[in-house]
Amino acid sequence: MSTDGANIAGFRLAGRTWADDLGTWSSAVSADGRPGTALRFDPRLITDRATRDRLVAAVVADRRLAQSGLTGLVPIADLITAQDEVWLLTAEPVSPNVADLLADEPGIPRPDAGSAATILVEIAQTLLAIHAAGLAHGALHPGTVAIAPDGSALLAERGLADALLGRPPAPERDVTAWASLARGLAASWAAADPRSAALLERAAATASTLGLTPARDTLLLGRDQLPPGFVTRDRLMEILRRRAERDMPTQVGQPARMPVMPDEGDIVTLLKDPRAGEPPTEDVIMRFGPGVPVDTTAAQIWRAGRDQQRTELPAAGLRSGGAPPRQRRARTILASVILALMIVAGLAIWLFRGSSVPLAVTKVDVIAPKAAQKCDTTVKILGVLSTNGSAGEVRYQWKRSDRKAPISQTDQLVAGETSHEVSLEWTVKGEGSFKGTATLQVISPLPDGKKLQDKATFTYKCS
Repeated sequence: MSTDGANIAGFRLAGRTWADDLGTWSSAVSADGRPGTALRFDPRLITDRATRDRLVAAVVADRRLAQSGLTGLVPIADLITAQDEVWLLTAEPVSPNVADLLADEPGIPRPDAGSAATILVEIAQTLLAIHAAGLAHGALHPGTVAIAPDGSALLAERGLADALLGRPPAPERDVTAWASLARGLAASWAAADPRSAALLERAAATASTLGLTPARDTLLLGRDQLPPGFVTRDRLMEILRRRAERDMPTQVGQPARMPVMPDEGDIVTLLKDPRAGEPPTEDVIMRFGPGVPVDTTAAQIWRAGRDQQRTELPAAGLRSGGAPPRQRRARTILASVILALMIVAGLAIWLFRGSSVPLAVTKVDVIAPKAAQKCDTTVKILGVLSTNGSAGEVRYQWKRSDRKAPISQTDQLVAGETSHEVSLEWTVKGEGSFKGTATLQVISPLPDGKKLQDKATFTYKCS
């Protein structure tokens, strides 16, 4: 039975419908003309009051995350009940998603390795914020990663599968899913670029062993191995434009069995209905401490460049139906500032309390310029120390191949920082050729007294 043109709680169902593990989705348009989606949950999944209450708690947690400034989730407009059915209404579309873009379509270019890296970094950022709040996504896969009209990645269905199945949040499941997604994109979107594919594979392996923050930073520090313009999502924007042009004349729907739409008088929002009960507070409180995702230098550079490019994009390119209201952008900026202040405050409290787990350095990476350096230059060598996130003192030394005496240094690390960057500046002058090797060695703390070091080599040519 077609529902095209039917209304549910102010949303007009229009266009395509499709089914997944949770129920049946329909593209929709809100009362003010903005595109969104409507999900009718499979009634077999909501069989008792406890399941419905867990679902309400998950949606309330999402809304509180959004109010705190998190912008990486598909925003929830409402959760309603109508004639014993439960519907979820979103204020942004959940399609196209990564699964849609993985399918080869005539006339539509494939995303590239830069698109994959952009999406993976943004997913990691969102997951880190979710995990810091004591929550998890629970069902991360290509079908739950929506691509917004500006090319950014938004996570859909956060917490819904866990709520319906009665599972506790499991951040480690999200990390495993992120690593699997990275490997999948390496084998598809990066297949034609071996260097980029290797970078994505390395990030996946890092996530499995060290976690999301080092995995994200692996992509950020390896951005020279990715196509130009990937931070601004040029490729993704072009793909979305082509898809919009293709779908503009007609909306082809996929048939799905849908019920007769209820009268508006039968609809009750679960987010304000006292009969739905108050969601458990422990599921929605924002918690801060050693798991707070503090930005590394690499992440700050990424965000600064990305945001600068966003402000320079033409308004017509942001959304097929026109640019978003200025008020929404102002609210987003204000909310982001508030979230940043909350994170800083929470981190300060944790630091004041102190950590009972001693600092441990688990890995060292050294990165040197790959291109030959020209006459009379100062070469900048980057070192990255991966840690367990505890506060403490780290002692290390740089060794240059042109001198015997090492350069010893000591840094103080704060709690929550699992990736610490150090640098070495090496000045080379005069004519001729030279190959220099920089070795970074950790003196303390060391895992079980083992040697922990890495090195990188650069070339200098001046004639």
